[in-house]
Amino acid sequence: MEGTVFTPSLEGMQHIRSPQGEMLTKPFLDVCKLILPVIDKFGTAMALVKRDIGRNTSRLEKKYQSDPFRYNYLYNMVKEEYECKSAKGSTSCTNGILWLTRAMDFIVELFRNLLAHPDWSVTDACTDAYGKTLKKFHGWIASSSFT
Repeated sequence: MEGTVFTPSLEGMQHIRSPQGEMLTKPFLDVCKLILPVIDKFGTAMALVKRDIGRNTSRLEKKYQSDPFRYNYLYNMVKEEYECKSAKGSTSCTNGILWLTRAMDFIVELFRNLLAHPDWSVTDACTDAYGKTLKKFHGWIASSSFT
C-alpha cells in the first residue's frame, strides 16, 4: 500500500507496542491523529466520528504531556484512575481510551467494507460498520444521530 492515505498509519502501527507488548501512549495517539485527515475526506457525514476521535485523542495527549515518563504506557493512565476511583467518569482518560478504540474499530470495519464491497455505497458501508461496532454501545438517540 505504498503511497496511499493509509501508509503513515500502517507504518505507525508497527511502533505502538513496547517489546513486552504494552501499548505505548505517544505512538498510539500519533496513529489516531493520522486517521483524522482521512476521515475528513468523507465530509460532514463523519463529523461526529472525527470530533469524538479528536476530543479523546486531545484528552489523552494532555494527560500524557503532563508527565510523559509516568504515562508512557496507556495502562498507567487506566491504573491510576482505577485506583483513584475516577475511571468511570465521562471525562476520564479510561473512558477516552475506551471510546477511541471503539471509534477505531468502526473506522477499520468501514474501510474493510469499502474494500470488500466495491458495489456498496458509502452509506451502506457505514451503516454495516456501525451495526457491527458502535451500535451496541449507543442508545436510541445516539443511534438515530448517527443515521
